Amino acid sequence: MGFFLILGGILGYNYYQKIFGKAIIKETVLYVDVSDSLVDVKEKISHFSNKPNTFLWVAAKKNVSKFKKGRYVLKEGMSNNDLINMLRSGWQTPLKISFNNQDTIEKLAGRISQQLETDSISLLNAFTDKKFLSVNNLTKKSVLQIFIPNTYEFYWTVSPEKFRAKMLVSFKRFWNETRLQKAKALKLNKEEVITLASIVHKETAQEFERPIVAGLYLNRLKKGIPLQADPTIIYCVKEVNGQDFVVKRVLNIDLEINSPYNTYKNRGLPPTLIAMPDISAIDAVLNPTKHNYYYMCASVDKIGYHEFAKTLTQHNRNAAKYQRWLNRHRINR
Repeated sequence: MGFFLILGGILGYNYYQKIFGKAIIKETVLYVDVSDSLVDVKEKISHFSNKPNTFLWVAAKKNVSKFKKGRYVLKEGMSNNDLINMLRSGWQTPLKISFNNQDTIEKLAGRISQQLETDSISLLNAFTDKKFLSVNNLTKKSVLQIFIPNTYEFYWTVSPEKFRAKMLVSFKRFWNETRLQKAKALKLNKEEVITLASIVHKETAQEFERPIVAGLYLNRLKKGIPLQADPTIIYCVKEVNGQDFVVKRVLNIDLEINSPYNTYKNRGLPPTLIAMPDISAIDAVLNPTKHNYYYMCASVDKIGYHEFAKTLTQHNRNAAKYQRWLNRHRINR
């Protein structure tokens, strides 16, 4: 009798351990694809489980034949029972998605697809869907404005449409009453602010310079002077030659490109943003530095910065100095 009690205890303990005993030996991330079978998942967990051989047995006991695709964070000490319940129910852990300043909607789709289960083509199709654009008064060129560079939480399996919807909500939330009132004081709407911010962002990488640059362009807008912003010319050149075309120097012939984005030939702001501005560039436009500058030129004394001028005579001296520097370093394009 005692022998059977001991045997029953051993069998019961082994049974319990298979189901509820510690299986996961270290925290890790598990990706389950839609095509993965139970055996495929078992092979994936074998690298961080001390009970991979009993995993399928427990799944069979729980009548599980398929797991939901997803990104799962497995905690150290989880049992086969915990693991199977998680995978069967699709209890994913969200991940942080981030993107910086992308020049085009195509590049943004590529950046996001590197972090989610979906592909860049599906994302691009969702971003440029005709109905979505029409309902939200957007175009294929202006839709880039709803994506504010930041870090967001998503499930790995989020659909392109749900990703797009969350970005639109975040964009509307970003444009709170305070920012809208600042835009109104500048006699600009939020689309115009973003367009100008995209130019400011491309003009300088120095955050402390951005309010100065924004103030300069606002001064020119108020006076009805063409912006003559080189970043818009580079945008035009890339539209002609492709996004991978490198422009280190704007040439006089570039200024003749016939495009509504050419701010040397056209007064006012271009039709849409020319790239994705970050928050510092947007807020620089909303909080510009007040000054009497109307001209700017890249500095040769402090590379990466600019020389600002109030008069054309002063600017011409700065520009001539910069042109000599370009020639000396043989930067022809």
